[in-house]
Amino acid sequence: MASSLTCVGLLWAFLSLLSAAASCVGFFMPYWLLGQQMDKPVSFGTFRRCSYPVRDEERQATVMVEQCGRYASFQGIPSLEWRICTVVTGVGCGLLLLVGLTALMGCCISELISRTIGRVAGGIQFVGGLLIGSGCALYPLGWDSEEVQQTCDNKSDQFQLGSCQIGWAYYCTGAGAASAMLLCTWLACFAGKKQKQYPY
Repeated sequence: MASSLTCVGLLWAFLSLLSAAASCVGFFMPYWLLGQQMDKPVSFGTFRRCSYPVRDEERQATVMVEQCGRYASFQGIPSLEWRICTVVTGVGCGLLLLVGLTALMGCCISELISRTIGRVAGGIQFVGGLLIGSGCALYPLGWDSEEVQQTCDNKSDQFQLGSCQIGWAYYCTGAGAASAMLLCTWLACFAGKKQKQYPY
């Protein structure tokens, strides 16, 4: 199998896949914000949540259901900012995944990635990382929602955590975006081999 990538290109393909995987895993996991409610651990993502209160009619009390799941609908996401964050971060992850898989194919298929295609891929990675970074920056604007305040001892507000803390998935998503924007975008410029000129 012939590769269309230079040695730097192989490193770019590996880091592109790693950045995309980190961002996608972090985006999907509901561990962006960690807190407690009714002495049970609670965590939030942009569109998922773990542990939530439910009214138990038999016992006439509110109990915590300790399981993770998506919100029932897009409108069920606690704040407008988190809805925007979900869309923006999802699109950014999709772009990083597209470039990462294309880079992987470039390891096996000759003449797939030229210098120009590599530079375009780097530009797409920059835009994807920028979108994910924007989503991460928007996320704290939703900390003033009622659900988050109940989890953070009613002390949370925009950019104020109260008794909650930022979880590993938030950092994972941001790190994937940062490496895509800063490192992969630069390496993409040197990823493709010069195309051979064929005399006709």
